[in-house]
Amino acid sequence: QVQLVESGGGLVQPGGSLRLSCAPSRGGFGLATMGWYRQAPGMQRELVAVMSSFGTINYSHLVKGRFTISRDNAKNTVYLQMNSLKPEDTAVYYCWVYSDSKDYWGQGTQVTVSS
Repeated sequence: QVQLVESGGGLVQPGGSLRLSCAPSRGGFGLATMGWYRQAPGMQRELVAVMSSFGTINYSHLVKGRFTISRDNAKNTVYLQMNSLKPEDTAVYYCWVYSDSKDYWGQGTQVTVSS
């Protein structure tokens, strides 16, 4: 079973930046849609940004213009650059991959935006 390993979360002040990374623990994926979701306490998990293998990108309107998703297909890695962070961005961020009709999820990484 392939596992997704995330890194880059942490505590940052409002207006600051963080970069999340996600890669499989072993091997890789073929054609895959990759992206990020987040879940704040007491809230449902929500889409942040996804990117298809062809480069089509969708962002949540809550993060558009502040967050940038990118991927390195050679490394099977997806990134989320988060700028101008706000306290309402505080959540556990989950990496997601959809490949060969299967969903894969990371374990989640905490992002806390607070002064």
